[in-house]
Amino acid sequence: MFTGIIEELGEVVSIEEYGDSSRIRLRGPQVIEGARHGDSIAVSGVCLTVVDTPEQLAQDSGEFSADVMAETLRRTSLGTLVPGSRVNLERAMALGARLGGHLVQGHVDATGTLLDRSPGEPDANGRPRWEVLRFSLPRTIARYLVDKGSITVDGVSLTVVEAGDDWFTVSLIPATLALTTLGAKAVGEPVNLEVDVLAKYVERLLAAGTVPAGGNTGALGDAK
Repeated sequence: MFTGIIEELGEVVSIEEYGDSSRIRLRGPQVIEGARHGDSIAVSGVCLTVVDTPEQLAQDSGEFSADVMAETLRRTSLGTLVPGSRVNLERAMALGARLGGHLVQGHVDATGTLLDRSPGEPDANGRPRWEVLRFSLPRTIARYLVDKGSITVDGVSLTVVEAGDDWFTVSLIPATLALTTLGAKAVGEPVNLEVDVLAKYVERLLAAGTVPAGGNTGALGDAK
């Protein structure tokens, strides 16, 4: 489980292709500090497993490797990565740590595309204080978005400003623009999207009739 608060901008070092999978080597000195074989690290919103042996990790190179199945490469933007690509990195959250963003699984629901960027008002140096980014998304997951709700874009926990039928907008502050890949994302580039898992649970419960769609049925646990 992750929070969507990016810890580090990492870089793809190399990619080895094996037909039905690839091994990606990434540079991320901060997230790899204290890491062990089998730990989870979110790479641009995709939960991956550190496959390096303890001996390899002990070399303190600031790098780690992760295996990515062909299905993941097809269904996420990881398939577009090349050596030198920048990626958002976050370690799995520790139990009892502050939840700065929202509950993020690292399970990508779909990919979207950056449609346009609109700079906000400039500061004293002429740089925009914030930007509004508009992304496309499949209609199959659009129902999970609401204005002021949460969404994860390339691993970044963001608040939806406006939710459309097949698009949504978010406002990015300077820190997010500077510390994540979204600051340099070009129009037309793909992004990984993960909707709020709580919305999917609610939909499932309502569809199964486990939770009434409306009305007061009394407190849970009432005797019959």
